[in-house]
Amino acid sequence: MQTNMRREIDEIPEAAARLLDRSGAALAAAGAALKAKDPAFLVTIARGSSDHAALFLKYAIELTAGRPVASLGPSLASIYGAELQLGGAAAIAISQSGKSPDIVAMAEAATRAGAVSIALTNTVPSPIGEACTHPLDILAGPEIAVAATKSYVNSIVAGLAVLGEWTGDASLKRAVAELPNHFAKAVKLDWQDFAADLGEAESLYVLGRGPALAIASEAALKFKETSGMHAEAYSAAEVLHGPVALVGPRFPVLVLAARDAAEASVADIADGMGAKGAVVHVTSAAAKTAKRLPFVETGHPLTDALTLILPFYGFVEAWSRSRGLDPDAPASLKKVTETR
Repeated sequence: MQTNMRREIDEIPEAAARLLDRSGAALAAAGAALKAKDPAFLVTIARGSSDHAALFLKYAIELTAGRPVASLGPSLASIYGAELQLGGAAAIAISQSGKSPDIVAMAEAATRAGAVSIALTNTVPSPIGEACTHPLDILAGPEIAVAATKSYVNSIVAGLAVLGEWTGDASLKRAVAELPNHFAKAVKLDWQDFAADLGEAESLYVLGRGPALAIASEAALKFKETSGMHAEAYSAAEVLHGPVALVGPRFPVLVLAARDAAEASVADIADGMGAKGAVVHVTSAAAKTAKRLPFVETGHPLTDALTLILPFYGFVEAWSRSRGLDPDAPASLKKVTETR
């Protein structure tokens, strides 16, 4: 029987198309607000998969708009009552449910401090929408599986669309418009060769760089959520500053490389870990010895990185089932986590 998680993964292309078709005016308005504000910097407010979406948007904004982006700890507002100086800033709050108290409190504080605040949420109306000046419904549709998939992807799609409107970047706007078609191809890719090499491993590394690091972070979380497997995400550069000491014979490493300026260096690092005896799979044709996983080339470095999550989601859902687990209902987890 098909799981809810698998069904929701397959819905990602349609969900992205729905967002772009129905929310053009709202996305443009948020982009116009950022253009009018001309923020000196941006902050993000999120947890879990939403925080990984925020990390992706951090890289996208810094690479495209040239503005630094910082992640705020929601407890700054909800626990510590800190008053931040955000009058020259913009804030992006991401929450699927739109009601986690600490996320809402930090978003309210950012708006109160004078930031142009944008909420990316799958639930409108919701407290997070009311807390921000520009609530955006990501229109992912109902998501029943505990592990977020299509809401993660649509949060990033919405953020990229707003970024394109803000900067007027024609190539990014075209790339975003083409995403549903690329997603439709990516969701069909098969990464099951990686499963054979995981075997009985108890830990693995997931590596990326730039926007692909955000994808690696999300992938590591999904290993933990759906399969109870210890997985750690690292920058392909940062892993060499200590964590590589744990890599030895048969240690599994998943390397997520996009077609961007970091691809060559990431592929070299993948090959280097393979030389240490690790079992390395990489999404790059530039690797010489690491095993290659199929990927979709979108023609844009940001959307190229984003499409990598779709075949991974399909892989990890099947991997969970192969271990006798239910990816729809991971142990000790619930769909909405309300932290304070």
